[in-house]
Amino acid sequence: MQRPVRVAILDDHQSIVDGYLYRLAENPRLEVISTMAYGEELEPMLERTPRPDVLILDVSVPTSPSNPNPYPILHSIPKLIQEYASLYILVISMFADKGLIRAVSEAGASGYILKDDHALIRDLASVVLSVSDGGICFSQRANQMLLHGDTVPAKQRLSTRQMEALSLSAAYPDQTTADLARRMAVSNSTVRNLLSTAYVRLGVRTRSAAIERARDLGLITPRPSVYTTPT
Repeated sequence: MQRPVRVAILDDHQSIVDGYLYRLAENPRLEVISTMAYGEELEPMLERTPRPDVLILDVSVPTSPSNPNPYPILHSIPKLIQEYASLYILVISMFADKGLIRAVSEAGASGYILKDDHALIRDLASVVLSVSDGGICFSQRANQMLLHGDTVPAKQRLSTRQMEALSLSAAYPDQTTADLARRMAVSNSTVRNLLSTAYVRLGVRTRSAAIERARDLGLITPRPSVYTTPT
């Protein structure tokens, strides 16, 4: 008998999690083994056994109870996929930002579903099973954004590593470049170079200004906002 496909959920809105649990319970082949509200719960959960096959991930969850800044998913997704080769990541988000969708896709996620895509949310069990088998799934609007040209001016486009560095900077605004370098497992000079070239491309002079400009362009996770469940 085939074992169930194990699923973990990282989303800080309990009503949303409850909806996912309801949809996933419709298929006996799926087993939810963990739900989390904070980004810093994720890696300790993955170190336990059994591990999930599919991670449902929101793009804007708090990093920890003491750090309300968004968890740096653009840094975490490639790291998790590298470390846990059998893990598939499905992003479900309220943010329809072309730059963010593209960055999440390039980071290695298996899909990007918008929370107001009622058809795919209703069919979430089938979507998760498809992703667990190596498939991909994008909301139609998200897919159209990927297929059409980038609206970000060429001079302001950032590399994946630049977006990763800014994503980390937004999550840990008080940390030094040396601290960020340790998180990225690169040298301090590499982080400084990534940030300084990002500043030039974005036309700003400070880290905080770069974070806000990148958010405005949809290149990193937007600032957290109150979310209302779609009716």
